[in-house]
Amino acid sequence: MDTVLQVRQSIPRGIGGLFALMLAFTALWLGLNVMWPDLQATGIPSIVIRLAIHTTMLAGLWLGLGRTNFEASTRVRVWLAIALPFTAWLAVVWWLAVDGALRPRPGIPSLPIAILLPVVIGLPFVLRSEHIGAVLDATPPSWLVGLQLYRIFGGIFLVQWSRGGISGTFALPAGMGDVLVGVLALSVAYLLHVGAPPARRLAMVWNILGLVDFAIAIGIGILSAPGPLQVIIPDKPNLQLGTFPTVMIPAFAVPSSILLHVLSLRQLRRIGRSVVPARAAA
Repeated sequence: MDTVLQVRQSIPRGIGGLFALMLAFTALWLGLNVMWPDLQATGIPSIVIRLAIHTTMLAGLWLGLGRTNFEASTRVRVWLAIALPFTAWLAVVWWLAVDGALRPRPGIPSLPIAILLPVVIGLPFVLRSEHIGAVLDATPPSWLVGLQLYRIFGGIFLVQWSRGGISGTFALPAGMGDVLVGVLALSVAYLLHVGAPPARRLAMVWNILGLVDFAIAIGIGILSAPGPLQVIIPDKPNLQLGTFPTVMIPAFAVPSSILLHVLSLRQLRRIGRSVVPARAAA
């Protein structure tokens, strides 16, 4: 009981306001999509949101590099080494999505490959790169957490389910999980920003929650989509998962968010390693 009381006392009072703000923003976003059902089908919201997120990520990377001790030429070289492949990845996925190459069809399913292949390729880089480690050490941990407030846009699955366009077998766990992670992102980031005592542990739990949400959504999506891997028969086919603009969420947003979660966990772990010697010295 004393531990719970200490945790409550260590959490800033303004955290409730941030949580309420994210709830209101999420409700507004979902409400707009319910009121204008053709809005998402135009692809305009998806384009604007994806470009805004992409630009924010690259800008944050540049600002993080600016906080390191790297020389100017090294900062430019590292930024280009990440920004160019990252942007090319987005362009290729976008082209495949518009072309319809990620739609379910007989044979080897393409969407699971689009989700898992970038993660398999990117994980060794984000976990072992010394340059990435230096950027993580110089960057506030709140950045990587707060950035993923965009996860609330995954609530579009709930809107599509309410219209009967997608199966609740996939939409409910995937949409609700995304909304939960996105709503909590800003609050957890604020705790990290002000240095609240439980912030690091809460941030690690938040990251794990985000990864578990993806594991559930990817698993259900693969096993319920028409194709050779289907073992779950939903009440209606999840065909929209393979069509533009919805397919941009599993094909690009999901793997890139997985890598962000891994980066955040690596950063929080490095912070923990530096805190222990400091406490021992104190």
